Amino acid sequence: MRSMTGEEWMVASQLYAFLGNSLLSPMSRTESVGLDPAFWRELGGLLDGALADSAESLASWAKRASADAARSEVVQRVSVEFTKLFVGPPKPAAAPWESANGPVDSHVGFGEATFAMRERLRALGLELCNENNQYEDHVGIELLYLSELCRRASEEPSGAACDAAAPDAEEIASFIREHPLAWVPRLREKVAASQPEGYFIRLLDVVLALLKRQA
Repeated sequence: MRSMTGEEWMVASQLYAFLGNSLLSPMSRTESVGLDPAFWRELGGLLDGALADSAESLASWAKRASADAARSEVVQRVSVEFTKLFVGPPKPAAAPWESANGPVDSHVGFGEATFAMRERLRALGLELCNENNQYEDHVGIELLYLSELCRRASEEPSGAACDAAAPDAEEIASFIREHPLAWVPRLREKVAASQPEGYFIRLLDVVLALLKRQA
């Protein structure tokens, strides 16, 4: 776990927000900035270059994908990949919930981790409202939860918590180690088995690089 300035906490918050939203909805319903190589190269320079390798992989993928197809076609292709991986039918190839990525393989996304995340959200005064009715332990929601923790940490002098309501660096690092970092590698394996040359295997590499930087 590295010491972080208030500005770095805010950068981390923004990164988690982008990555979380990218894993919650298909690109056809969000933004297509992930198809811009320059976006990933700029992102790779953030946080002391901790994300550089994974971001460069996505930049190269975006350049290749856009070389032989119109942007609208690539957006559609990535959106179809999203649906196959995380939605189905008949079932997601890579179930995106912590509950489904424990020691026993499962496609069920409602379990103890769901209830635990629900309580964490409530403790921050947050309530899940989304049109997809996702479970609280969805990978995207865990990343958005981290985004809010980092945003609150950024408001403290030098990134250090001054009151009981603000998370400190160790609290955030502990959550990362015990939750997303404990199961997202397994999710990545499932994505790699289904879509090894796609967008989301590379996106998850960026997610893991960010998580490891803060753990």
